[in-house]
Amino acid sequence: MLAAFDFRILASVDAALNALAFVLICAGLVAIKRGHVALHKQLMLGAVGVSALFLICYLTYHYNAEPVKFAGEGTIRTVYFVLLISHIVLAVVQVPLILRTVYLGLKDRREQHRKWAKVTTPIWLYVSITGVIVYGMLYHL
Repeated sequence: MLAAFDFRILASVDAALNALAFVLICAGLVAIKRGHVALHKQLMLGAVGVSALFLICYLTYHYNAEPVKFAGEGTIRTVYFVLLISHIVLAVVQVPLILRTVYLGLKDRREQHRKWAKVTTPIWLYVSITGVIVYGMLYHL
């Protein structure tokens, strides 16, 4: 008899995908600063792919698993919810920013791409790293 799939594992997968997106974005920044345009493109498209996979896993998890409640109390509870709320709001904001920034990059409209990337990148980095932090606080604190 086959055991039912435990969708709760996707929370850990999501944290790993967020961490990987963070690393790919940072590597993409280093690549472009060093003038490696092709490598930058590959890394950033990799980050987009990882982020898209994250979204699929996230929606699958939340559709199929019971929500986990944060158990911390006091100041750590406030910190958790500040991080969580800012993470969620910026996660929604980042999607059109990423899409526009990638579009401009793929169309080789570099000046516009750079301007959009200056806004998009810090938000994307923040959302990626706070996703890992929120996961750690929720499941391991």
